[in-house]
Amino acid sequence: MTYKNFKVETDADGIALVTWDLPGKSMNVIDENTSAELDAIIEQLTADAAVKGVVITSGKDAFCAGADLTMLQKMNHTYAETLKSKGEEVANQFMFDEARKLSRTFRNVEVGGKPWVAAVNGTALGGGFELVLACHYRIASENPKTRVGLPEVNLGIFPGAGGTQRLPRLMPTMDAVQMLFKGEAIEIERAKARNLIHEIVPAANLIQKAKDWIKAGGKAVAPWDDKDFKLPGGKVYSPAGLQFFQPATAILRRDTYDNYPAARAILQCVYEGLQLPMDTALRVEARYFSKILRSNEAAAMIRSLFMSMQDLGKGARRPPNVPPAKIKKMAMIGAGFMGAGVCYVSAQAGIEVVLVDRDQESADKGKAHAKANVDAAVAKGRMKKGDGDALLARITSTADFNAIKDCDLVIEAVFEDRKVKAEIYAKAQPLLKEGAIFATNTSTLPINSLAEEFKDQSKFIGIHFFSPVEKMMLSEIIVGQNTGDVALATALDYVRLIKKTPIVVNDSRGFYANRCVMLFMFEGYEMFLEGVPPAMIENVAKMAGMPVGPLSLTDETGLDLGMKIMKATEADLGSQAVNQAHKKLIVDMAEKRGRLGRKNGKGFYDYPEKGKGQKRLWAELTTLQSKHLDPDTLDIEELKQRFLVVQAVEAARTVEDNVVTDPREADVGSILGFGFPPFTGGTLSFIDFMGTKNFVELCLKLEKKYGSRFTPPKLLIDMAREGETFYGRFAPKKVAAA
Repeated sequence: MTYKNFKVETDADGIALVTWDLPGKSMNVIDENTSAELDAIIEQLTADAAVKGVVITSGKDAFCAGADLTMLQKMNHTYAETLKSKGEEVANQFMFDEARKLSRTFRNVEVGGKPWVAAVNGTALGGGFELVLACHYRIASENPKTRVGLPEVNLGIFPGAGGTQRLPRLMPTMDAVQMLFKGEAIEIERAKARNLIHEIVPAANLIQKAKDWIKAGGKAVAPWDDKDFKLPGGKVYSPAGLQFFQPATAILRRDTYDNYPAARAILQCVYEGLQLPMDTALRVEARYFSKILRSNEAAAMIRSLFMSMQDLGKGARRPPNVPPAKIKKMAMIGAGFMGAGVCYVSAQAGIEVVLVDRDQESADKGKAHAKANVDAAVAKGRMKKGDGDALLARITSTADFNAIKDCDLVIEAVFEDRKVKAEIYAKAQPLLKEGAIFATNTSTLPINSLAEEFKDQSKFIGIHFFSPVEKMMLSEIIVGQNTGDVALATALDYVRLIKKTPIVVNDSRGFYANRCVMLFMFEGYEMFLEGVPPAMIENVAKMAGMPVGPLSLTDETGLDLGMKIMKATEADLGSQAVNQAHKKLIVDMAEKRGRLGRKNGKGFYDYPEKGKGQKRLWAELTTLQSKHLDPDTLDIEELKQRFLVVQAVEAARTVEDNVVTDPREADVGSILGFGFPPFTGGTLSFIDFMGTKNFVELCLKLEKKYGSRFTPPKLLIDMAREGETFYGRFAPKKVAAA
């Protein structure tokens, strides 16, 4: 029998080699067709008496990237239709049966009576790794880039094809749950140490070694199907089990604030499943999996963090008919922390970089940042020394502006001051080669006003990086009124080259990300001035799902930078454009008390010397509050709502202002750029899943109590009246090609 996605060959020894190779795809993924074919292959080989054992491998560089999550979206769509037409009982049974399909397929590998060996020739993630775990023996080829893991929790779901049951039966419960909670992908050496891989062999020997294990009499019985099997972490109701599950529940609550149902379901699956035989445990897992699939959190996270991120990464906003940009050499003007970070990731991507600053010492300091990154990566085994040396060789530090003459792309990341930038532009323009694109890394200054310094504004664009550049996955590309398609296409190609996710926005003060996140910080200042205890402000923000509190975030970005932005805004737009109470607070902290934030070890927090303890809220901070509210009288839910609603309503305003034109970019940008809670799906998904009518009602309630920053824009009021959503009214265009 022939298959579309697999090739099956049986040798003279009766060993079947199943090679997984999806046609026209760079990676194997589990979709409906793959799942059905794999089920048929297992049935065929199990029934064939001539087959003595099976080796499954991949015809691609990686084993499997996981499931095609559009399959899960279709399941949800069918569930909704069935619920409407046939009722809850039928719909729930459908979802449970669908959730069990892949799990049952993998279980058939285990109990079919014939030994299966997974010959892992590259990265195996998600459902692909669950298939590997279901095999009786697991061999991986030597490859430092290979990773194995179950990352589903990062998309609001969890491993539902046996992952929550096999992992804690192969390794200590604590390690298994931690791996599931983190969704981490680990190197094969670590996987072998954890009993997830049995053997690591040279790539050329992979298939032969797998067949040799079968020929040597490899058992076709999973450890947990042996009557003498004992759990590596001990029974649930044992001293070891009790020492783990009780604190694990507390840790789960501490780390997630119960915002992520999938994380709680993981712990429930492990706790219940380890007390049951495997077949019953898999049914329990399927029950929880079908429930989590129907959650808003899963729908929101899959849409934003999988579908939308894929679309944007493939160039959803790239102008058509513009040839790919050839960025072989670029210049970075400004070797400060941001410029040095951009320089490093660019050289890491294989681009030759000229790092320019006002003097050689400053430029060299920027290159030293790259060397520190390289040294750290080499020390941790994440980079070979030769590769690190080659990366550093691609960076030239200089004080000579003439070095930008042969660069395809020039980016400036100098001080956030209009005059300073104008001086750089005047110096750089005469030196730009024909066709070169010039980008500014400004975080708030409008692109149109900066572009006035340029003769050919079509070649001028904004590329806003987020700090630290090496870790932050987002880049915000700002299009000015006269920015041309070539500049936009070049910026998008460059951002993809350095492995960042791009969003494209139109010009506005603060653009998109800073407009929203600054309101998060401002809401923290409002609470502080109202008399809310500082610790409560910070903790409630994290309870709402933000990664850090607004006071901590202010320290990270720098109080002096916040002060300069306020002053620049006031100079451009007048005193009414800045909240004077906020300005007074920040000026008092930065200018009068010299508390600039983490950069000088003191801001809203006091910072210890490196390696000498944790930061703590400044002991005298409450002396800056004119009143102090009793925390026991405050409504925690309302404080959480204020933090999220103030950002979401500003995101809606950016749509009304035509700054954001694609809801995918608003959502992905909010999660990757400023840490809006992933479980919401992003700022606009937060509104959509709440319902625009309900959101507007909440806005009006907060507006009445706290002021105009919560006033819903006309667009949102109109959408609420018509029952519209952002993804309905502003439906994103499909991506034509990768």
